[in-house]
Amino acid sequence: MPRGQQLPKEGDFIAIQSYKHDGSLHRVWRDTMVLKNGENSLIGCNNHTLVTEDDGRHWVTREPALVYFHKHYWFNVVAMIRDDGIAYYCNLASPYALDKEALKYIDYDLDVKVFPDGRRKLLDVDEYLAFSKRWDYGPEIDHILKKNVRIIVDWINNEKGPFSKEFIAIWYERYLALSRQRK
Repeated sequence: MPRGQQLPKEGDFIAIQSYKHDGSLHRVWRDTMVLKNGENSLIGCNNHTLVTEDDGRHWVTREPALVYFHKHYWFNVVAMIRDDGIAYYCNLASPYALDKEALKYIDYDLDVKVFPDGRRKLLDVDEYLAFSKRWDYGPEIDHILKKNVRIIVDWINNEKGPFSKEFIAIWYERYLALSRQRK
């Protein structure tokens, strides 16, 4: 972020913009509440947030979801807080950048979904292979993404970071407290 530019702070709302490797805008989340903006990570919460797809379609998120972004890992994590437990959606993506417009990252198609019962599924492999050829991701990005899939699986197995019950409890409670203050 350029010097002198104000960083979003706890309780502020930011947009999140997802791009594809060719620079085209993929998806935008309009209002994400910032819960923590640290040196290397940002934690936020979406709750009934307007999402705009690249084709102009709009939809609204159904449940509260904590979002976790890191400046050194090639993934971000969405923890959806549902009645039947926590479901996770992990996007393989570039580390994020933050400017006055939005938090931004490049989505690399592959996703890991973790169901409330602990089952896991690697999603969109065909999409990844097609876009990898189309936009020439190359062996370096392929290696980085495969390494980060292993990191995600390790974090899931060891309930590290956003995959820990404590993380969810602390940050969701912080979201609720900030929401109450805004009323």
